Amino acid sequence: MSKRLQVILKDPEYREIQRVARSRRMSIAEWVRQALDLARRREPGAGVGKKLEVIRAAVRHDFPSADIDRMLAEIESGYGSGTHP
Repeated sequence: MSKRLQVILKDPEYREIQRVARSRRMSIAEWVRQALDLARRREPGAGVGKKLEVIRAAVRHDFPSADIDRMLAEIESGYGSGTHP
């Protein structure tokens, strides 16, 4: 189901949004929908509890790993070798 959203803007704000929408060859409504979608995607998705749950699950694993200095040295040595993975 679709819902209508009414937003009151001052004339200068409206004209600026109108100008930007026209420059992108889209309606003001479409520009606003895209702007709201972008703003919504930038919001943190999960709460603190969910983030902690994911971190706790990750630390239960025991994957092999080298010392950080050794890993960085191996990475650096591979840059000039001309080989690709």
